[in-house]
Amino acid sequence: MMRFSAKQQKKEEKPAGGNKAGGKKQSAAQLRIQKDISDLNLPKTCEISFPDPDDLLNFKVIISPDEGFYKGGKFVFPFKVGLGYPHDPPKVKCDTNVYHPNIDQEGNVCLNILREDWNPVLSINHIVYGLQHVLAEPNPEDPLNKEAAEVLRTDRQLFEKNVQRVLKENSGGRGREVTRR
Repeated sequence: MMRFSAKQQKKEEKPAGGNKAGGKKQSAAQLRIQKDISDLNLPKTCEISFPDPDDLLNFKVIISPDEGFYKGGKFVFPFKVGLGYPHDPPKVKCDTNVYHPNIDQEGNVCLNILREDWNPVLSINHIVYGLQHVLAEPNPEDPLNKEAAEVLRTDRQLFEKNVQRVLKENSGGRGREVTRR
């Protein structure tokens, strides 16, 4: 078994191409996100968008549910993957205005794997399926938006009416700023 100093090891490592820095060694986060993206298995209701194709650490996932309360909506979730990935979860918010017990008015999402249940073996695919589940099955027992949770618990018809009102506002081109405060 041979031992190398950190300096020798760096010298012998070949740079991984394909990043903006043109020949600089990629970080562990960049290498892992490349793998996660190549392994993505998105359902037909989801798509991924890279505003800057050279920056794989910042992208958007768009979910268009085909069933449930949010059917017909289009929900944009920006992902910001830090250099601590995969040991730290990506930062994910909802950019689309939504009336939901598990998404607050600032776009924060209540999804355990984005916080305390994160584990480095989880991937972007797991998060996408988790977000899809949050939209399919809102959980009033673990709310970020307490008002929406209470309405869902006590008056499902009013909850659905509120969801539809916000979906209509979104499709009318008035977007996020309409009711996000």
